[in-house]
This record gives sequence, structure tokens and C-alpha cells, in this order.
Amino acid sequence: MECKTDFQTDRKKEMMAIHDAMDVLSGKWKIYIISSICHYNKRRFSDILNDVVGISNKMLSKELKELEINKLVVRTVLDTHPVTVHYELTKHGKTLQTIINNLTTWGMEHRKEIIGNG
Repeated sequence: MECKTDFQTDRKKEMMAIHDAMDVLSGKWKIYIISSICHYNKRRFSDILNDVVGISNKMLSKELKELEINKLVVRTVLDTHPVTVHYELTKHGKTLQTIINNLTTWGMEHRKEIIGNG
């Protein structure tokens, strides 16, 4: 049995879409950072740093810049003394909320499955 060529083309597009998504979201910290901002809507750098256990200042700064480049997070500098910076999800970034919620639910269910408390 042979696959139809249009099916193969569609599947290649789907696989490329997954590749693109994973390229933007991959790494140890990005999902945690997005989740922190998503949960609270606006977050200061120090708030995210406290939420994401184990991340360094330098790594958080790097990851936030990458999320900004990919138009998932917007950085707002407030005219206060000392200067306050807020991070929030862009309209495009907010489309990840369903994925974050589903991932959270799946993780809780998976933990129950593995530990046996289900």
C-alpha cells in the first residue's frame, strides 16, 4: 500500500510546523517562563526568577530576549525610580495558554499514573 503524495506533502508540512514550534519553545526554561507570565499576566524579572527554580539571572535574561524576538513576550519599561520592567505575553503569546493548561493537566495525570495514586 502506497501513501498518496498529497498526504506526504501535508505530513511534511505538519512535521515542519512541529519543528518550528519546538525550535521556539525548546530548552529547559522557556515553557516555565511562559507559564509564569501566563499565570500572572504581568511579571517582573525578579518574580519570574523566583517562580522558575534553578534558573540564573543570565539565563532568564537570554530566554526572555529570545521570547521577545519570537514575539511571544513584550517587555515594558516603566518610568519609576528605580526602573521597573514588566513582561507580559503578546496576543500571539497568549495563544499558548491552552497548551500550557493542557500540559499542566497532562503532567498532573502522568504523575498520578507513574506514582500510582490514580
